[in-house]
Amino acid sequence: MAGSILERINQSVAQSKVGKYFRLEGSGARRERVGSKFTTEIRAGLTTFVTMAYIISVNALIVMDSGGPCVCENEADPVCLTDPAYNECLAILKLDLITATAAIACISTFLMGLFANLPIGLAPGMGLNAYFTYTVIGFHGSNKITYETALAAVFVEGLLFVLLSFFGVRQWLARLIPQSIKIASGAGIGLYLCFIGMQTSAGIGLIGGDAATLVHLDGCNRDAKGACIDGTHMRSPTTWIGIFGFILISILLTLRVKGAVLYGILAVSILSWIRGTDFTYFPYTPAGEASFDYFKKVVTFHPIQMTFAKMNFALDNHEIWIALITFLYVDIMDTTGTLYSMAKFGGYMYRNGDFDGSTAAFLCDASSITLGALFGVPPVTAYIESGAGITEGGRTGLTSIFTAFLFFISLFFSPIFASFPPWATGPALIVVGSMMAKSVQSINWNYVGDAIPAFLTIALMPLSYSISYGLIAGIGSYAAINGSIYLLELISGGRITPSDKDLKEHWNNEGFTVENVLPAWMQIIICKMNGTTYVDPLDKMEEEERLERELAARADAVDAKIEIDTHGAQPALAPVEH
Repeated sequence: MAGSILERINQSVAQSKVGKYFRLEGSGARRERVGSKFTTEIRAGLTTFVTMAYIISVNALIVMDSGGPCVCENEADPVCLTDPAYNECLAILKLDLITATAAIACISTFLMGLFANLPIGLAPGMGLNAYFTYTVIGFHGSNKITYETALAAVFVEGLLFVLLSFFGVRQWLARLIPQSIKIASGAGIGLYLCFIGMQTSAGIGLIGGDAATLVHLDGCNRDAKGACIDGTHMRSPTTWIGIFGFILISILLTLRVKGAVLYGILAVSILSWIRGTDFTYFPYTPAGEASFDYFKKVVTFHPIQMTFAKMNFALDNHEIWIALITFLYVDIMDTTGTLYSMAKFGGYMYRNGDFDGSTAAFLCDASSITLGALFGVPPVTAYIESGAGITEGGRTGLTSIFTAFLFFISLFFSPIFASFPPWATGPALIVVGSMMAKSVQSINWNYVGDAIPAFLTIALMPLSYSISYGLIAGIGSYAAINGSIYLLELISGGRITPSDKDLKEHWNNEGFTVENVLPAWMQIIICKMNGTTYVDPLDKMEEEERLERELAARADAVDAKIEIDTHGAQPALAPVEH
């Protein structure tokens, strides 16, 4: 009964204007998203939100360390660790940043869903917020660059991104990335997600730091300062309940239970909200009491008081320009890697390396960076945690719009949504990472010039804790290896060449055609000036792929018929004479 009701809802929405706009399956729209259903998109949006919800509190805690607009005037205590007035200012700043993070995540994710029709969540970027806080501004403003000037740099970076995206430069550069590296970035991001999910800050605490080996098996109990207590490795209750969540999600996925990732996150979260257990999120400590008091408020709204439109455009310090350039290239690599990997993972990437809504996606991302600076937060970027929603079946912008709606709700229910423990969301990241890693089977491992750059891309993403550094390693090594081979062939007149060069993956040089260099709006203008009709390249590609699928299906049908004709009919038995 419930199933038939949901089917009627899905069919009704698919046949409406909303379904056609978002290209739901059965809508009759061009380039329908196969398998997309309204109720599935809602569930996927909830899953993406729950997986991303940690950013509401984590981003606030990190950026609060910059001191924001709070001024430290205590000469005896240069960073005002014990200054009462400064700490009161920080308390207000933290609440401002919680509101600002939820607000910009809501707006940017909504834009991505509405205009790009992609199931991608956006929020202030992890890693970028740490660079913004500790490298650019310094702990409690201890560097020369102020919070207001750093925000101005982020604002300018966003405007540059808008221009690059508007004229198609970002999309063109992204299409030039070799196919093996694009595929490898999906697997690398999967390992990166797994690494995050296994750590303490945003995961189950299975992996920890080590002075000798950098990382080691952790899962230990910690003292009041957060240090690991000797002899307690793999005895942490929170690690074990996280492992329980991972096993629960895996079993539910194996049984094809819809909403498996979401159910696992909610199960561990609800268990962790119970006080008095060894794995509670609210222990009887000063920090635990403060968190529980905030949790009990359930409904509250804190208006931004200190961080809105606080930019200072006095960009006369050379260090701020270094920071701006760093923000620029890290954002380009991060967003490119995330969007293309999610497109591949979601199954809506075309063989030319492009995907539906790529121009709109880059524009939404760029605009969100500028808007984020107005709210007082570090650069906004696409989130790899969106893979959790895609795993749940999210294929269209409706997923993002529902995620955005939940971020809007979190503005008023932040005590609840800021209380999902990391050991509840960590298992989901590990599971999603395992699913993204399957793309390695599509990498061309048969040719060294393709295999080594792909491997470096995969390895460097988790090991450097950066998507951008992984892509830089992959692209740089690809250029060095294959560029050197090309020069050797050129200098030797073709006498020095790899014996297995025929196994090399063809580099996609479609990036140099007019269709791929110029954005669609410029192509439309050129077509009108020439009196011709503009045809979307993706429409042509989809038609070609459809015809190929039909030909393949016909060939399979013919083969099956031949098989039946050859082996299916049994010869008649001759009558036996007596």
